[in-house]
Amino acid sequence: MEKKKLLFVCIENSNRSQMSQAFAKIIGGEQIEAYSAGSKPSGIVNPKAIAAMQELGYDLSKHDSKSLQEVEQYAPFDAVVTMGCGDACPWMPAKQFIDWQIPDPKHLEPAQFNEVRDMIKDKVKELIASL
Repeated sequence: MEKKKLLFVCIENSNRSQMSQAFAKIIGGEQIEAYSAGSKPSGIVNPKAIAAMQELGYDLSKHDSKSLQEVEQYAPFDAVVTMGCGDACPWMPAKQFIDWQIPDPKHLEPAQFNEVRDMIKDKVKELIASL
């Protein structure tokens, strides 16, 4: 099977899109090439996101917060997933565009943050199953 390329986009590329990318790698394994980027990248991965993924045994601290320009070279994508950031997300060459309405967990307490993390995990699982 040919690898599927996924791009996850949120505004800062520090929480939601990073965790989506991580889950795509965990769930998709060798079948998936996953990237993430931000329309206005913060330049850092949120320590809360790192802690939330650490609980599942994934080291998110190795990820970088990237701009869309930095991932353009990997296009076209099989799917570009945005995190409810609306028109802040520019166009990318892709077979399909999907918008997930996922709340920004940046200021949430760990328990609520983990709920958002688990919601992302379920959505990534569904997405990969549908490709």
